[in-house]
Amino acid sequence: MVRLAFKMKLHKGYEEEYRKRHAVLWPELQLLLKDTGITGYSIFLDESTLDLFGVLTVPDGQALDKLPDQPVMKKWWAYMKDIMDTNVDNSPVSIPLKEVFYLP
Repeated sequence: MVRLAFKMKLHKGYEEEYRKRHAVLWPELQLLLKDTGITGYSIFLDESTLDLFGVLTVPDGQALDKLPDQPVMKKWWAYMKDIMDTNVDNSPVSIPLKEVFYLP
């Protein structure tokens, strides 16, 4: 299992909207993430900077490489692009973070 962490940026004033959209995460997106092997997926918000911090566990980090090609993933990114920093393909600007400490 591989634990991965990353950060993204939320636009000012969209904190509650971000929470709302994730509270009703589409079943087909949930299924895709679970079928990819993702477990323990959490996203935290630093309210002072609007940085989003995500962490997840996946059996094989390369399995995530297939997600951008999935129609439901593209649809989710298009749905979220108005409230966070995104790339040209609507995917969130996501900066990988290096683990420096872990206490199992």
